[in-house]
Amino acid sequence: MSGIKNIFAGRWGIIGVGGAIGILAALLQNWGNPGNMGICVACFERDIAGAIGIHRADVVQYIRPEIIGFVLGSLIAAYLFREFRPRIGSAPIVRFVLGFFAAVGTLIFLGCPWRVALRLAGGDGNAIFGVVGLIFGIWIGTLFLKAGFNLGRNQPTHQTAGWMLPLFMIGLLVIALIFPQIPNEPKSGVLFYSLKGPGSMHAPLAISLIVGLIIGFIAQRSRFCTMGAFRDLLLFGQLHLFTGLIALIAAAFVVNLALGQFHPGFQNQPVAHTLGIWNFAGMTLAGLAFALAGGCPGRQLFLAGEGDGDAAVFVFGMIFGAGISHNFGMASTPAGLGPYGIPGLMVGLAVCLFIGFSMRKNIA
Repeated sequence: MSGIKNIFAGRWGIIGVGGAIGILAALLQNWGNPGNMGICVACFERDIAGAIGIHRADVVQYIRPEIIGFVLGSLIAAYLFREFRPRIGSAPIVRFVLGFFAAVGTLIFLGCPWRVALRLAGGDGNAIFGVVGLIFGIWIGTLFLKAGFNLGRNQPTHQTAGWMLPLFMIGLLVIALIFPQIPNEPKSGVLFYSLKGPGSMHAPLAISLIVGLIIGFIAQRSRFCTMGAFRDLLLFGQLHLFTGLIALIAAAFVVNLALGQFHPGFQNQPVAHTLGIWNFAGMTLAGLAFALAGGCPGRQLFLAGEGDGDAAVFVFGMIFGAGISHNFGMASTPAGLGPYGIPGLMVGLAVCLFIGFSMRKNIA
């Protein structure tokens, strides 16, 4: 067991994990997931929010098995390697709010940091604005970290607390199996299903779940995190996590080329808009929220799988925020910004900056 841990945690381990994620994500697109969206944590959490009725945007409603697999794969790895340590920290409402506005920012851009990488690997030039915005937002977050920003230490808690998000994910899977999609019907039992749009595009449930379990397992072992890759590079000049991110992009690029999924350009990209400044600004908000919360949306799922209650609160914040983004007209579409996207962005930046400034230890 310790040998496997060392393999995944080393330099070549993180490169291998990033490469595996890139390959699997590109294959998921080929197997039915939306274009340049083999994996998008924010988009998939939005689809889940729609499937359970938090929003009514009928083109993005589906229980995404990949998200379930991320949590349960991490849970399995944590138990196998005796790293399931239920814990909870401080400021849960702040973590929830950060998750909420992280969802707002990602849905203005139309993708999480994972999808930024996959959009680049698919040739989407609009993602360049997204990655620059993501780096800028994380950089702002590092300034707060240097000034002593801290949400507080976590401490051990009951085993039950660590199981809450995994049980929620198991519940989603059970409900999806009890109420599978009925052909040409937008609702099956308690669940909503998209009949068109990105929500209607998905790989077979079993394949998606297996891929999610694999990624959850290896990401938990390697501590893979897209936000952490940029944070460590900016704060400490460390390339460890960054090499994993580069491997993800490179592997997805190669598979996209092989499968005919690479289409360079800015126009007519799948589930994307061409408003560069707002692509930049949306990911700036998201990057700042991720930096203050201590992890990208994928990493938050993996942490929750190993019992981190703080990460679970952030995940629920993102799911709720994704639903409200659509209900309040803040989420973008391929046609452009939502009617209240700009006000939502401004409020989100103001709230995140307030959190960053007010929760520093060194206020002088």
